[in-house]
Amino acid sequence: MKQIIFLLMFASLIITGCKTKAPEFRSDNPLPVEFGDPFILKASDGRYYMTGTGGVRDGFRMLSSDDLVNWQDEGRIFQGNTDSSWCVANFWAPELYEHNGKFYLFYSADWRENPTNELENFRIGFAVSDTPTGPYIDILNRPVYDPGYPIIDANLYFEGDRVYLYYSRCCYKNPVESELSEWARAKGMFDEIEESWIYGIELTSDFTGVIGEPVLLLRPPLTMDDPQTEWESRSVTSGEVNRRWTEGSYIFKQNNLYYMMYSANFYGGQNYAVGYATATHPLGPFTKASNNPVLQKNIEEGGVVTGTGHNSITWSPDNSDMLCVYHGYTSVSGKNRVVFIDRMEILPNGELVVHGPTTSEQHNLQQK
Repeated sequence: MKQIIFLLMFASLIITGCKTKAPEFRSDNPLPVEFGDPFILKASDGRYYMTGTGGVRDGFRMLSSDDLVNWQDEGRIFQGNTDSSWCVANFWAPELYEHNGKFYLFYSADWRENPTNELENFRIGFAVSDTPTGPYIDILNRPVYDPGYPIIDANLYFEGDRVYLYYSRCCYKNPVESELSEWARAKGMFDEIEESWIYGIELTSDFTGVIGEPVLLLRPPLTMDDPQTEWESRSVTSGEVNRRWTEGSYIFKQNNLYYMMYSANFYGGQNYAVGYATATHPLGPFTKASNNPVLQKNIEEGGVVTGTGHNSITWSPDNSDMLCVYHGYTSVSGKNRVVFIDRMEILPNGELVVHGPTTSEQHNLQQK
């Protein structure tokens, strides 16, 4: 009898051990954070640091967390528009990087140098700190790079000793002739369609300059029969605005393939959505995915989320789940952009899938 009891107890311990899993990641969407263009750095100290557009004037604010659920306000981490700064207004799309023991804040802003009084004079700069919570200080009193047209939405990719900068050329003064622009004129909607395009270029190792010439990586389709045209043109076809965006890029590598996620349509409208493209080299050529868009509004399905876009990626505390961090609007938030975190994965066939937008508590994918 004692032997039977022992065997039962042993079996029970084995079963219990098999059921033991990593701590469960939980996310309640949307987060109580009013950021556009949210970016989360999971630093080497294991803590998460989030920043984004908004929260403070002429600069950026930060929140930190141990679990992606409970957030601590770290206050302002960067101050622009000072008497000595190159940047004067429209502080957008910050991204955080930990590199060689320091922390770097890349961001977009209006350049003080504007002799022709351009309405959009955006460039990209960076600031440095010894700690993730700042304060971040500009090293250069100028943008990192001036291609001769306004640019926004910096994203970096490190590969060995090389670092690549990705950015979006603004729609401003970039009219493009396409079958869609012909269609819009014929409909009496718009005389011309301006577009933003994503470029990539190699950075110097100290981030203070570029190497070579920029490479055009992604742009809206030229023909109406292109399978990407419908979702990437909704801001135009709905009559919202005469612009098509390709912006908010985020690049990462998985299974020897480079994935570039990007956003299309007006960032302040319902149709903002996310797609992706893949390549075998950091500078392309990139091929857009057939399952685009992978993240978009859900109001047609009875949901309450619109304007989903400008995403970044982080990982759950136990590193088991890849997470898509993005902003959107809900029927409650109104015109204020709020932050969402949803699971995403790369399927065995290479397809990227985002499990969102959601507005309910989520659990590990493995437990579904």
